[in-house]
Order: sequence, then structure tokens, then C-alpha cells
Amino acid sequence: MVKSPFRARLLSALDGAQLAIACVVLLAPILWMVAAGFKSSAAVTAYPPRLLFHPTTANYAALFARMPFLDYAWNSLVIAGGASVIGLALGVPAAFAVSWNRMAWPAVAMLAARMAPGALFLLPWFVMFSAIHAVGSFWVLILTHAVITLPLALWIMLPFFDALPRSVIEAALIDGCSDAGVLTRVALPLVAPGLAVAAILCFVFAWNYFLFALVLSGFSTTPLVVAAFNFVGEGVTDWGALMAAATLIGLPPVLLAFFVQRRLVGGLAAGAVKE
Repeated sequence: MVKSPFRARLLSALDGAQLAIACVVLLAPILWMVAAGFKSSAAVTAYPPRLLFHPTTANYAALFARMPFLDYAWNSLVIAGGASVIGLALGVPAAFAVSWNRMAWPAVAMLAARMAPGALFLLPWFVMFSAIHAVGSFWVLILTHAVITLPLALWIMLPFFDALPRSVIEAALIDGCSDAGVLTRVALPLVAPGLAVAAILCFVFAWNYFLFALVLSGFSTTPLVVAAFNFVGEGVTDWGALMAAATLIGLPPVLLAFFVQRRLVGGLAAGAVKE
């Protein structure tokens, strides 16, 4: 069916309008947050909002003066990096086993556990780790955040392993390759784009997760997402400094996604195709 020129222009205009609306909805809060980091607290809360203002770097100066920002950033990096490594180390082999054996129940059970609210895990963990005097340690925070990254890695990698031709795996087994060798030498090189996607998303989710770190971190292991709330006081909130902190907290995941965006998009597209 041949579309008329008017219908084609109308559809093109509607597509452009939908794209513009989506960009506004997604980008407006981010742009507001970044701009608010260069405003005074009074200007941030001014009504109506001020689009024109005199930018200041006082909020960023206060951010580094009032807290050991780099120490908190290092804590976040250790927690998110460690949880991502554990999630990938356990989730990738699990996804391969589930895909090869056509078993749905392990993946469904892990997804059900992930869908449970974080508060459901928090109280038993706090009691258990308090009993062994481990609350506030890095290994506790890494293990608890692995609960977030493990299901994520498994479910991201499943479609990539499902798309692998079984004949390739069977040929490697016939040639005498062990199960571990099949995974590391055959399967993983073929699903490298998916592995990159899983690693990025695991890191981002662990970096931004707030609840577990709020309760289980200590003075020397506090991550950025928790430390930023030092600017929220009882009745008084330093909105400018809080927005500056939020901007810096969101910067590493954004930069990570930007530098690997080609592999990220390619990996997501590859995982959507099953041969």
C-alpha cells in the first residue's frame, strides 16, 4: 500500500512530536538538576523557577569542604565494582546452564526474589550481620548488593546464550572441551556484547542503590548515595549542594555508558534476536 505524501508527512510529524515529548520528559529533570547545582539554595526553591541566574561554584566548593567526597566515591566504586564482579561471576555461568538445559525455574525463582522489596531482606541481614559484628564492613555491602546484580546478570545474559547455535557447543564438547572450557573459550567470546551490557547495568544499579547502604554501611564505608543526604537537615536542606552532589553521583554511570554506547546498543540489539 502506497502512502500519500500528506499521510507520510503527518506520520513523520507525529513521530517527531513523540520524540520531542520523550526527550523533554527524560532530559528536563536532569537539566534542572545540573542547573540547580550552580544556583544558591534560595534560587533553587524560588517560585516561579528562574531560568536566568548567575551561576556559582559555591555548591561544589561546599561539597568538597564539608565531606571527604573522594573517600565516599572510592567506597561507592568498591561496593559497586565488587557486587558487579560477584554478580557476573555467578550470574553468567548460571545463565549458560539455564539456557543449555532449558530450565526455566531457576531464572523465575531468582526473578521472584529480585522483585521482593529490599526491606524484606534488610532486617534479617541487619540482625545476622550485627550478631557477628560485621555491619559496616565492605564485604557485607558487596554481598548484599550482589543480590541486585546477580539476577540482573542472569536475565540479561539468557537471551544471548539462547541465541547461540547449539551445534557450536556440541562440537566443542565432542572435541573434548570441558564444561568450563565451553563457557570460557567458546560461549563467552561469542556473547561479548551481552557481557558488556550486563557489566554496565550491574555497575549502574549497584552504584545507585540506596537502601542497603543506608542501614549496613559504617563511617568508613559510606558510599556517595548515602553521604549526599548529609545536606538534608531537619527542617533545612541545602538544595544547591544536594543537587551538586547528585550531579557528581550520576556522572560516572553516564560517562561509562557514553564511552561504551556503541557496544551497549549493539549488545542490546543482538540480545533481542534469537536464531
